[in-house]
Amino acid sequence: MEFDALLLSRLQFAFTIGFHIIFPAFTIGLASFLAVLEGLWLKTKKPVYRNLYLFWVKIFALSFGMGVVSGVVMSYQLGTNWSVFSAQVGSVIGPLFAYEVLTAFFLEASFLGIMLFGWKRVGPKLHFFATCMVAIGTLMSAFWILAANSWMQTPHGFAFANDGTMVATDFVQVIFNPSMPIRFVHMVLAAYLTTAMVVAGASAFTLLTKKAVAESGTALRMGVLMMAIVAPLQIAAGHESGKVAHEYQPAKVAAMEGWWETRTQQPTLLFGWPDEQAETTHAAIGIPGMGSWFVAGDVNAELEGLKAFPKEDRPPVWLTFWAFRIMVAMGLAMVALGVWGAVVWALKRIDRATLYHRALVLAAPSGFVAVLAGWISAEVGRQPYVVYGVLRTVDAVSPVAAGAVATSLLFFIIVYAIVFSAGALYILRLMAKGPETEERAPEDASEPPGSPLATGVASASAKEG
Repeated sequence: MEFDALLLSRLQFAFTIGFHIIFPAFTIGLASFLAVLEGLWLKTKKPVYRNLYLFWVKIFALSFGMGVVSGVVMSYQLGTNWSVFSAQVGSVIGPLFAYEVLTAFFLEASFLGIMLFGWKRVGPKLHFFATCMVAIGTLMSAFWILAANSWMQTPHGFAFANDGTMVATDFVQVIFNPSMPIRFVHMVLAAYLTTAMVVAGASAFTLLTKKAVAESGTALRMGVLMMAIVAPLQIAAGHESGKVAHEYQPAKVAAMEGWWETRTQQPTLLFGWPDEQAETTHAAIGIPGMGSWFVAGDVNAELEGLKAFPKEDRPPVWLTFWAFRIMVAMGLAMVALGVWGAVVWALKRIDRATLYHRALVLAAPSGFVAVLAGWISAEVGRQPYVVYGVLRTVDAVSPVAAGAVATSLLFFIIVYAIVFSAGALYILRLMAKGPETEERAPEDASEPPGSPLATGVASASAKEG
């Protein structure tokens, strides 16, 4: 394997987007969770909802900040490492990024300050409105980013200009390209599940340590309810997304499934070891015909295998195959935990189900694992194209020296290891501490009573002392 500028640029982009995606995947769901908590607080006036809001808004602020910082790096890389790609497709997807800034980012920036600092400085209805606007802003951001990424998967509504660059001929088709609607649904559900797993896991931990029992029990129930509802919906959305992928990216689906031969009754492989040299999947264990049924709705449908495509047009099979299985395994685990939670809840044992609580603590990162695995299977499965079927990745990289890319990659690894490790550890520390249970949260002179940041400062100071 030669570590040239192309490979190093791909590794750098994979590394930075891997760090970045975990924060939006969390904050999209957490912003909606906060809006629900504040709405319940305004409706019921129960202190438990206020205490939970003041606790989770601190974690949201930290996660949102790290997401913004890591996202800035992505835009710079498009110019430094992928300048040919930017020049080729800038007039098509550039406006989508601009729309994200003009809608989602401006919305978040306008109301985030009120949400974080205005708990006692503005009226409760205005503060709730600000929280809702931030939640809507995160969803709008996901919409535009998914529109751009989905266009790269299933490009529509464009033509080539005289200079060879791509120009949009129909922005409706660009935005609502064939894979965009279901991929957007799939990503939003993934974000909600990621948040549900973290909330349930953190709440289960505080119940195990006998901290903030009322607040933790309430948050646990909300997390379990989200799991029980959303996890099955996510399986259905993933199935529909796979059908769209097979229609427009059959080589990707063949790599995900480990299919080499074109035949009827394609199996769903539960396990196997893809071998690209031998063009076979060793030790394959699967269910005959299930793959054809899942993809085409007919157990006897004939589906293409990887041998139907030229070798230069096939994606990396091993990584795509296993990333897809990890994602599915995490999804099935969340479905099982949702059902388990519904059962212990119905038996009125959810606050005392110690084994279930321990399982939730262990499963808390499962949403992040599923999101990363899903993005790997989608993005690696798109190769060797950066715009599927139109622009190859090898033709999109900047004409830069490998040494320059290697230096920046090493710098990113060091900085990310320090900054994001510190941020993640502090977030875990806050989660382990649990919500405040006092009728009035600890106050700090620099912030008004009940301010989320005042609560965080005072709590941290008390613990340090």
